[in-house]
Amino acid sequence: MATLIHRGLSPLRRRLASGSTVLVQQTATHPAVTVFATLPAGSGFDDDRLLGRSNFMARVIDRGTEHRTAEQLAEDLDGRGVSLNVGVTRHLLSMSCTCLAEDLQPMLDIFADVLRYPTFPPEQIERRRATIITGIRQDEDNPAAVAIEGLMRLVYPDGHPYGRPARGTVESVERITRDDLVDFHRTQVGASALRLVIVGDVDPERAFDEASAAFAEWDVPSGPPLRPPQVPTGQRRVHHSTAMPGKAQSDIAYGFATIRRPDHRYFPLTLLNNVLGQYALGGRLGDNIRERQGMAYYVFSSFDANVGEGPLVIRAGVNPVNVERTIRAIDDEIAKVARDGVTPDELADSKRYLIGSMPRTLETNGGIASFLHDADYFDLGLDYDRRLPDLLDAVTLDDVHDVARTFLSTDRAAIWVAGPPSSDGESVA
Repeated sequence: MATLIHRGLSPLRRRLASGSTVLVQQTATHPAVTVFATLPAGSGFDDDRLLGRSNFMARVIDRGTEHRTAEQLAEDLDGRGVSLNVGVTRHLLSMSCTCLAEDLQPMLDIFADVLRYPTFPPEQIERRRATIITGIRQDEDNPAAVAIEGLMRLVYPDGHPYGRPARGTVESVERITRDDLVDFHRTQVGASALRLVIVGDVDPERAFDEASAAFAEWDVPSGPPLRPPQVPTGQRRVHHSTAMPGKAQSDIAYGFATIRRPDHRYFPLTLLNNVLGQYALGGRLGDNIRERQGMAYYVFSSFDANVGEGPLVIRAGVNPVNVERTIRAIDDEIAKVARDGVTPDELADSKRYLIGSMPRTLETNGGIASFLHDADYFDLGLDYDRRLPDLLDAVTLDDVHDVARTFLSTDRAAIWVAGPPSSDGESVA
């Protein structure tokens, strides 16, 4: 793999007659292949009344088809030592596996069978419903999960698809019927927007032929892609909390809406986030709040640009007595970087860190498949891995300072705290 990474990736891309996109990257580190497929059927498509429908479908879609029962699917996978992973994001339904190269064709056949012909058996639906509801109730008892879900509602208000719970609520999951799952599959899951990435020890022509054999006759159109509305600007600072009696820790989620992925400010914001809460022991936030002041069990930041304006989020877990001190410390770091920018050393270190981490990202077939998928999905170019170091290196101190001033303002921060009740037991607004 080291030789491949040094030369850069060289994926091939083709469209099938059905409209599906297939990308193939040949590697030769070991006789295995990763298959990664996505379709526009994520949680952002859920109706308000049926929140969690896409996640529910993902949990049941592989539990039986017109040609295989759930038990037969399990036997086919277990016999090859393969796990089929199905999940959803806000935008996409995904399915992936890693198999031996010799099993690529039968695995592609299983992918096609599961995506095209699920039967959604009633008994499997009820089993999965119980599991999903248990998970939701566990999240409702988890301060970290409550804080981040609350923050997303603040940052993305008024029913924005990024602000709604991806797994739904207990009430919405209880009302989802088999017909709802069948209807959602019929309207969203089709060939025209299927994106299939194959990475591993396989000849590209063979991979294309086998993908075509599995999917070419699928002529059902996909549903339209999700286009989230623009996030309102000029938001005032909002600060809420959820009282959770009996908890020993408070969790803080603090954030802003930023940009869409194609925005030219993506790389300055990536580097800013790294300086703020990712690099070394957690960037400036970790150095100040955890290391020097000893207030946080954890603290970090994350940045997730997407089809819509993605969030920049700061997370911290603290002793309840340190909640307000920690928020003030976050405010101080936000204000400082917005006022002064980052230092030349911080920018240089972050560039080295992010450029140097690329080989680790592309160490595995799965990492390469995810990287190539995103490059194609966001139309970044299939030579993106070779251009990425120069794109990062071209970012200047002024670029980073500009995005810090634009997006980081304590007056516009959204904050949600979940943990033991305050002395008065009230939510803060």
